[in-house]
Amino acid sequence: MNRSIPVKPELERLHPGIRLRQAMATGEAIPLIGVYDTFSASIAGRHFQGIFVSGFSFAASHYGMPDIGFITWTDMLAFVQRLRAVLPHHHIVVDIDDGYCDTEVACHVVRQLAQIGASAVVLEDQQRPRRCGHLDGKQIMELDAYLDKLNRVLACRGDMLVVARTDATDEVEALRRAEAFAQAGADAILMEAVKSLSVLADVKQRVKLPLVFNQIAGGKSPPATLTELRAAGVSLVNYSTPCLFAAQAAIDASMQALLAADGRLPADAPGQVSVASCNRLLHQNLPGLSLPET
Repeated sequence: MNRSIPVKPELERLHPGIRLRQAMATGEAIPLIGVYDTFSASIAGRHFQGIFVSGFSFAASHYGMPDIGFITWTDMLAFVQRLRAVLPHHHIVVDIDDGYCDTEVACHVVRQLAQIGASAVVLEDQQRPRRCGHLDGKQIMELDAYLDKLNRVLACRGDMLVVARTDATDEVEALRRAEAFAQAGADAILMEAVKSLSVLADVKQRVKLPLVFNQIAGGKSPPATLTELRAAGVSLVNYSTPCLFAAQAAIDASMQALLAADGRLPADAPGQVSVASCNRLLHQNLPGLSLPET
């Protein structure tokens, strides 16, 4: 969806969380594109209505570090605020890890994100030191400790949605936790690194809540189409890293090409990014500002 497509005035006045609930009620599997900065979000937002603030991508972009707990809540709030400023009508779902350790911090972050205009947050049950959900060696919080945090977060979410995520690797334990999350009042359930879509159908039957599915290149979950995921009962599909991984490949290829050409920049060609085409994209984030001639 292009950002130039108008939004109905009656929908524009609604909190983004309410708009996301309404979109999920249609029964479609809504794609959420993982972005790593505001520029990648500006590009992704031209094609998709849903944006996922990926912890993996943000840690890589903002710190140059792996996704093992370096993200601070202040950096995340500032990032989402910038995203909402340039994408006022998109669904923005935010990965907040474990709520940044402390329950009081988690509640503060959730209140702030609701005020900024995030559509939803994802709160996980990993115990620190954390790691990417599709890697081995994860440690899981005691269920009661996570439920205490989840209940506190749910109480202060306002109109924003809270996705309760479990990183339990044992399927029986993951299902047990999903049921407990549903009983606590979570708005949606994410079982990370699910190895079979048949598990999703089982979860959907048990919890009767919207499901979220994470897709990451090289991850533990099988690649699936939106049609297949919709049939499995999935409402939101997080594509965690397509922008980050595409940027890594493109930048590396560009640097190699520059070396091979003895430092000569390639001549302009149709479809190639130039100062003019990049500037046109950036000016879309400033409605009403005239584009200077180049």
